[in-house]
Amino acid sequence: MTHAELADDLRGLLTTWPAPTAGQEALRVEYLAHLDAHEAATAKTGPPTHFTASCLVVDAGAEHVLLTLHPKVGRWLQFGGHLEKDDSSVAAGALREALEESGLTAATLQLRPGLAQLDRHALGSGFTRCTEHLDLRWIATAADGAEPVVSDESDDVAWWPVDALPEDMDDSLRSLVELAGRV
Repeated sequence: MTHAELADDLRGLLTTWPAPTAGQEALRVEYLAHLDAHEAATAKTGPPTHFTASCLVVDAGAEHVLLTLHPKVGRWLQFGGHLEKDDSSVAAGALREALEESGLTAATLQLRPGLAQLDRHALGSGFTRCTEHLDLRWIATAADGAEPVVSDESDDVAWWPVDALPEDMDDSLRSLVELAGRV
């Protein structure tokens, strides 16, 4: 898929997504406006503010979440990153990132249907070209016994009980974890 085709997929996704809260609706509208204003908004080489896709991995009972210790951010996060022109859809990009960064296999990870959450976040000073991500978040369920493997893109990967998450986790990720338990 080209980035123009990914933009079309993203537009369709955002146009039909029923935002669950007023805050998510405001982000949905902002995302669509950004997409309309920037031709290469799905590309890492596009504008400094661009779209990313991420995926929170939970166990079958949604009692544990699999997180990555991000090397640049230095905090535990969900799996995610930039869209690539080889992604067949934005959702496929989120799943690809989860598989690459977790070391799980496609046979052990099932993407839940539908976009779960939007999150707009500024990046710290350690990033030069990118200044802000417009993240689209999915939830995936790992099969029982799925064993993660630390990749080159992570300092560590670990399962965390949902009632004992890392203390420095931001509120948007905490709300995604809560959403995963409710769905």
